[in-house]
Amino acid sequence: MLPAIDPLTTRMLLDLRHTASLLGCRFDPSGRYLFAAGQDSAILRIDITTGKKTILAGHTSWVRGLAFVAAPSPITPVRSFAKPALLGGGGVEPLPEVNPFLMISGDYHGNLIWWGGHEPIPKPLRTVAAHSGWIRAVAVSPDGCTVATCGNDNLVKLWSSADGRHLHTFEGHNCHVYNMAFHPDRRRFVSADHHGIIKDWDLPSGKLVRELDSKLLYKYDTGFMAHIGGIRGMSFDAAGTALACCGVTNVSNAFAGVGNPGVLVFDWLSGKSRTLALKDAYTGTGWAVHIHDGFVIAAGGNVDGRAWFWKLADAGFVHAVTLPVNTRDLALHPGGTAFAIATHGGYASIYSMVKA
Repeated sequence: MLPAIDPLTTRMLLDLRHTASLLGCRFDPSGRYLFAAGQDSAILRIDITTGKKTILAGHTSWVRGLAFVAAPSPITPVRSFAKPALLGGGGVEPLPEVNPFLMISGDYHGNLIWWGGHEPIPKPLRTVAAHSGWIRAVAVSPDGCTVATCGNDNLVKLWSSADGRHLHTFEGHNCHVYNMAFHPDRRRFVSADHHGIIKDWDLPSGKLVRELDSKLLYKYDTGFMAHIGGIRGMSFDAAGTALACCGVTNVSNAFAGVGNPGVLVFDWLSGKSRTLALKDAYTGTGWAVHIHDGFVIAAGGNVDGRAWFWKLADAGFVHAVTLPVNTRDLALHPGGTAFAIATHGGYASIYSMVKA
């Protein structure tokens, strides 16, 4: 049994670099690989036990959305990150077998690509012209059968993970759709847009159930006549009782993107939200949020980056960690005791949340 996380012990384990700024990152189901998407249209696969880097070439524009379809294979223990070969610190525990898995990625041109993520050099297996404009996010259903995408064409679409067939289109957003999440019960699904509207859909019927209001994370700046905001990060807790969202709030200048990170947590049953407060004033945007092990964990940045921790039970602020540069994504390791970040400066770094 893995130890409970302690945000106060958060420390960097691995610090890796790419030649271009990064927009997103995710671990594969085994925890062996970290995938990071760059502004050079490449996807970087890092074997975290050896430091070996493999470039996945196939997109011709920026990639942010990454998701996986696989039966989880044995998870790399987080302890083995501490002194891997690339840090010159001796050996690691025996490497886990990595079962075959699919990675699915979406790009700025609206293309959705399937990859054999476990292959020595992954190549595109299937490309689907999924959206008109940027695919903002990609998500996979809990049973692995369905892929969801959303984008700048105001649409949300469902696809068969097995063969790429189009299954359904959700219409109703009147602006760019930034994010989505499947509820753990496999019957509900949420999508969130640039204007802070969250739509709650019934998957079996495809009908809209309700709307949740996260307009705290949106503003129309009358001075610059510009919209700013949107749900940049979104996730459910494992039990499906809470939904967390993040973005930017208190915007004073839409042209320069000046505002403060904003994090909301909704009670799923009632639909009521509460705002999680930062301890200190910080200018920037929240780009990723997760609910894990009794904590809400968010990350974002401006010039530099931050990771923030709150207690889920009472929304009490716990800790903040300064990150190297503007942090654009945060991914939890499937082992539960570490996370990775993707940053504007090309850092793909891994942090432990347990004592050494």
